[in-house]
This record gives sequence, structure tokens and C-alpha cells, in this order.
Amino acid sequence: MSKREAPIDHLQKFLPPGTYDPVLQYLQHYKVHLTVARERKSILGDYRHRTYFANHRISVNGNLNKFSFVITLLHELAHLLTFEQFGNKVLSHGREWKTIYGGLLHQFVQNNIFPEDIQKELLTSLRNPAATSCAEDGLIRVLRKYDDPGTHHRLVEEIHENGIFRCNDGRVFKKGEKMRKRFKCTEVKTGRVYLFSPVYEVEIM
Repeated sequence: MSKREAPIDHLQKFLPPGTYDPVLQYLQHYKVHLTVARERKSILGDYRHRTYFANHRISVNGNLNKFSFVITLLHELAHLLTFEQFGNKVLSHGREWKTIYGGLLHQFVQNNIFPEDIQKELLTSLRNPAATSCAEDGLIRVLRKYDDPGTHHRLVEEIHENGIFRCNDGRVFKKGEKMRKRFKCTEVKTGRVYLFSPVYEVEIM
């Protein structure tokens, strides 16, 4: 996993306009060691709480678009604030975290820093924030509109039936029919059938 520390004066290029100053206040106040990961397949961000020997540590994938980056950063900051208030006495994505994360989202949404379509989805999220960064299906679809158009990655729902795609772990699948909310897909090598979320990101073969 390749990471690089983000110099505080370079952080602005990863963030949407209007978010740098409030984000910086949190990072400086809590003495956060922020790193930007070049690429990670399984997670968008990560938080490690402070210890006697180290400050709070947050990492966020640097290949995210600016809106996904700041939402992921707020998700991890919510973990920090939850730790500061409750320590390790509450669930990682329990009621306390959801309340704090919802408050952070509200702080940034009310400043009108997000495009209208993203803001609409975030307002929906405020009712019950998801346990993973950008986890709501509607929010994922909207945020993808702001990704680099040159990517070869697609959502499972965007691939035609019987289309072939590859997962992040290298396994290759053939897309099948939709079963209620998920798609039935067959692993080409083994013939085993798996159910995929419609908004799971894969690579077109």
C-alpha cells in the first residue's frame, strides 16, 4: 500500500472550493497526521486513534474526485471525534458515530459547497449516515459523475447482461440476471455464482 504524507499547503488541491479552511481547523486542532494513499482497492479511507506515542492518523485515497475525497475525510474525522468523546466504549459505526458524522455532513452541506445533485443525496444521508464512506447507492451513482471520464471502471449495473468484468482481486465474472436488488454473476474460472451489488465498481474486460 503506497502512501504519501500530504503537506498541509498542498491539501487544497484534493478538496472542493470552500472546504479547505474548515477541514484545516479540524486537522490542526486535533494534530492529525494526514496521509494520501495513491491507490487502495478495498477501502477509501482509514482512521487510527491517537496513542501515547503517536497522534491521530487519517488516510484518504488520493485518486478520489474532490467531492468523494472530502466526504471520505469527514467520515474518518467523525471516527476521530467519536474517539475523543467516547474512547473505545462505543461501536465503530454505532449511534454515537452516526450522530457525529451527520453533524459534520450538515456543517458542510449548509455552506452550499456541493453541487445540487450531491447535496440532495447527502441530505438524505443525514437521516441515517451509512457505515462506509459514500455507501448509499444513490450517492455512489451521483459522485461517479465527477470522476475522471477516462477510467475503465464501471458499476455492475452498467454492464450488459452476459458481459465479462474483472473485480479488484483479479477474479473474472460473467454478469447474469438481476435477483431483486443484486445481480447474479458467475465466476468464469470456477463456475460459482455470486450476488453483486448494482453499484459495485468493476473493470470491463
